Amino acid sequence: MSYDFDCVIDRRSTESAKWHAYAQDVLPLWVADMDFACPEPVIQALRERVSHGVFGYPAEPPDLRCVIVDWMWRSYGWRVAPESLVFLPGIVVGFNLAIRAVANPGDDVLAQTPVYFPILWAPANAGCSLGTTELSHMPDGSYGVDMDAFVAAITPRTKVFVLCNPHNPVGRVFRRDELEAMALACRRSDLVICSDEIHCDLVYDGHHHLPVASLDPEIGQHTITLMAPSKTFNIAGLHSSFAVIENADLRKAFVKARAGLVSGVSVMGYAAMLAAYRDGRPWLDALLRYLQSNRDFLADTVASGLPGITMRKPEGTFLAWLDCRASLAPGNPKRFFLERARVALNGGASFGPGGEGFVRLNFGCPRATLAEALGRMANSLESQS
Repeated sequence: MSYDFDCVIDRRSTESAKWHAYAQDVLPLWVADMDFACPEPVIQALRERVSHGVFGYPAEPPDLRCVIVDWMWRSYGWRVAPESLVFLPGIVVGFNLAIRAVANPGDDVLAQTPVYFPILWAPANAGCSLGTTELSHMPDGSYGVDMDAFVAAITPRTKVFVLCNPHNPVGRVFRRDELEAMALACRRSDLVICSDEIHCDLVYDGHHHLPVASLDPEIGQHTITLMAPSKTFNIAGLHSSFAVIENADLRKAFVKARAGLVSGVSVMGYAAMLAAYRDGRPWLDALLRYLQSNRDFLADTVASGLPGITMRKPEGTFLAWLDCRASLAPGNPKRFFLERARVALNGGASFGPGGEGFVRLNFGCPRATLAEALGRMANSLESQS
């Protein structure tokens, strides 16, 4: 099949958070949802479910666990037991539950910054404190793990490390040696790893996602892995995701933490999840080629047309992390590009220490939309020179 990712779909006529947050003349390249129609098998599954006309309380589709287990094996060589899956309405829900399941009020939760900002908020929701360690930022724009700083950030009160891999916003897909070093440090201090791997299927040529829980059975027994079809197949609004928890006691504590507070996946979410993982691979393969082309176009345009701004090509995700500190976008680049270019981006400061002077740009959109936004940004910088 051919897939038309160049088609510009009007989303202002729908209840889209991305397209309704700003005025009509603003191009939104901020929140991490793509501007592409989801795979046809997913749309067809939803049509069939709607045509039934009855939407009572859902039960999980009988084939869903086996379909996900097969996806894990084919994608990552990871053998997951069906009973280790716990279905959830969202990844943010997942890491909030993980903290509640493992830590007590007054304990510490460790995160690497700059990082997806709901991770920074989650410890306080459970009465815990946030401990942070910054990713090391190299002169060439790449990011790595400073293991000395990582180990030093672990205190006797630290109970959970929230890993983000592929990393949002810097776009790293951590290598085996990096994951092993972090996992070993966590095991030595008896930390549970909660791994947000929502972008795991969105990885580019030359890189491969490795679930941290798959490194070793012992690590797997102390890890809560969070995954979803929402970013992969652009169905975030259907609130369908899952945790992989191999340790039965840890899984029991996680399920107990949700009691009376967190529901499961909706009727439509279950239908979409099953169709996506069962029939969505060809669409995903085509999407990855398009996103990689967009990524490369963005990198070339930044280098040639946005003076003072630099970016490292992301290894995964559809999010670019732009360093504006040496540019003519003074002080607050998010505000500058919103006011001067009418382009909405995420401000780097919201991602914690190390994010000041950066913006996050979502290139999961038709090329024409991306080109227009970059043209506006270039013109805004030129007007400042």
